Amino acid sequence: MNTEELSKEQRVLRQMRKTLASVVKDATPLGGRPNPLKDSTIQEIKDCFVLISERERELAEKLGFEQAKPYYADGEQPNSNVVNFVKPNKE
Repeated sequence: MNTEELSKEQRVLRQMRKTLASVVKDATPLGGRPNPLKDSTIQEIKDCFVLISERERELAEKLGFEQAKPYYADGEQPNSNVVNFVKPNKE
């Protein structure tokens, strides 16, 4: 599998994950109402999320992406400094 094929599969998986998450969000009842989905369906949805994330991890490993660090399309890391803001005392 070349990089272009891996990238396409990653896009497909990302879109599947987003769509499935939207379906779950739309089907989730509000205010303690009963869930319209059966427990078995909910478990199947969870299983789908697990499979998608496992495959995404495999593809990231094949492309040499490190899981702990974000990936930037342009290859450049942003230059930033963390600044702590301390509220002065009212003395």
